[in-house]
Amino acid sequence: MGHDLNATAPHILVIDQGTTSTRSIVFDSASTPVATAQQEFTQLYPRPGWVEHDAEEIWATVLDTARQAIATAGLTAADIAAIGIANQRETAVVWDRRTGKPIHHAIVWQDRRTADLCERLEHTGHAALVAARSGLLLDPYFSATKIAWLLDNVEGARAAAEAGSLAFGTMDSFLLWRLTGGVVHATDATNAARTLLFDIHRGEWDADLLALFGVPRAMLPKVQDSAASFGATTADLFGGAIAIRGVAGDQHAALIGQACFRPGMVKSTYGTGCFALLNTGTTAIPSTHRLVTTIAYQLNGVRTYALEGSIFVAGAAVQWLRDGLGLIASAAETGTLAAEADPAQAVYMVPAFVGLGAPHWATDARALLTGMTRGTTRRELARAVLECVAYQTRDLLEAMRADLGSQWTGDTVIRVDGGMSASDWTMQFLADILAAPVDRPALHETTALGAGYLAGMAAGVYPDIETFAAGWTAERRFRPTMAEPERAEKYRGWQDAVARTLLRP
Repeated sequence: MGHDLNATAPHILVIDQGTTSTRSIVFDSASTPVATAQQEFTQLYPRPGWVEHDAEEIWATVLDTARQAIATAGLTAADIAAIGIANQRETAVVWDRRTGKPIHHAIVWQDRRTADLCERLEHTGHAALVAARSGLLLDPYFSATKIAWLLDNVEGARAAAEAGSLAFGTMDSFLLWRLTGGVVHATDATNAARTLLFDIHRGEWDADLLALFGVPRAMLPKVQDSAASFGATTADLFGGAIAIRGVAGDQHAALIGQACFRPGMVKSTYGTGCFALLNTGTTAIPSTHRLVTTIAYQLNGVRTYALEGSIFVAGAAVQWLRDGLGLIASAAETGTLAAEADPAQAVYMVPAFVGLGAPHWATDARALLTGMTRGTTRRELARAVLECVAYQTRDLLEAMRADLGSQWTGDTVIRVDGGMSASDWTMQFLADILAAPVDRPALHETTALGAGYLAGMAAGVYPDIETFAAGWTAERRFRPTMAEPERAEKYRGWQDAVARTLLRP
């Protein structure tokens, strides 16, 4: 894969740029994390349904945490073989090529301001083209309508973009630009596949989609493999140049970190939202059940595909219990409370705070609590919040099963990660509702591990895929113990609660 700076160095630095915080983690040559630094950054809500980030603030957290992690590990730039980047997906940044400065705050994947534009495009018959080329649905979640909004609402932006003065990128591209001093404007196939502008079958930006959304091609980054040469950092940032060799959207990085390399393998990440990916191999399976078809990863020019279900609210519902309602002091309390809840109370929470994601894609839906009685306490609310994550995951698995039809093997094991996977109560309930084993890995940092593996493999530090996969180990397997009649009754109650949510005007 070419010559690397510091090729003999045994460490990999991962920048894991998430939705609410940035983490930098140093891994050694055995893929073991040896130092971590983390910083939260500001969530901006200028209007209801709008979510923004200050890309300059994110850049500052990247620099600070990377420097801190390197220092904590007792290393210098010369000890780092390569950098890997995992990033929040779909979040759109547009910046001035001359100054490197963003023209506006980044518009975050959760943002719903372009819902009307998406509805107009759907009503005028464009959904089929979008799905056929990009594998995605017409939803504000993805990047294209965010770019269009920026070009149409920031003064002079459209003219500047058409003149070639502006650059667009998802967060990985913006960080690559900054890390390399403006030398590299690139992304990887997994991030490109989340923009609504990329033909996932041909592996290139699509002229018809660019025209549909009004995005000038001159703004777009070069698309590369997930493990490739993405240039090198400028020497002043870390005291020496470091090669950048791996980039993947965070959910794709988690799939790799979970070693889900065989078709049929599933990983489900429980962070702010929940994202389940099913590896479908080199076949892009079009979804007829409101999932999206996406690029799982691209290595040596070969695209591996996945079916993905995206749930907008998972851990965010626990944050709401803590910060919005003040019912808990810490997320860890929810499992204890749920275990103490009255089993006779069928309280359901549909967490549609920003609409419902897959398989409903109901932008206008809003959160609903149902089944409460005078005896309902915070214990039942905590249980409902944890249970809704499992019910939503089952909705995704049912859609995947329907999309695969006869190809579904039926012996699926779910590999889980993300903050909520630390809750034993939640993972046991997940296994019970899915009627499937749930494996929690020994190394919880799967997103960072995936990005680190891409960079380390490209830099010659880490082994081939088969060897890496053989080293994956589970810390615990949760096996279903719930009787089928109880499982069916609980899931029926959930489906009824969702139907009530969707019926709302």
